[in-house]
Amino acid sequence: MARRTDNDPAAARAAVTAIRAWLLDETRPAPARSELAAAVRATARVLAAVAPGHSVEVRVPPFVAVQCVEGPRHTRGTPPNVVETDPRTWLLLATGLRDFAAAVTAGTVDASGNRAAEITRWLPLVSLHPGES
Repeated sequence: MARRTDNDPAAARAAVTAIRAWLLDETRPAPARSELAAAVRATARVLAAVAPGHSVEVRVPPFVAVQCVEGPRHTRGTPPNVVETDPRTWLLLATGLRDFAAAVTAGTVDASGNRAAEITRWLPLVSLHPGES
């Protein structure tokens, strides 16, 4: 059984690929909760691995919260730099199908703190191109 902190980029790609059609077309049937959870958790853990640290907390309720980005460590209370979004928006960001700034402007991403947007340096985590099959 995989540990909660396991990071496997190949597993993240497979999990995202399994729900690719829905990410590209929201009118398609939503994936099973377990498939959605697997994709969200895997991509968030890849972010935590490629951007290690504790300066920014990325929250995708109800599935995962990870700390990432090198810098001052947060130890108590609400972190000063938080990115919070829904699972679909997170996956669109993680795959490069949605721009972070546009998502913040649209209100689908809540980014607080002056370092929250730094996660964009590592996005996309898994590339999905609409023209691929």
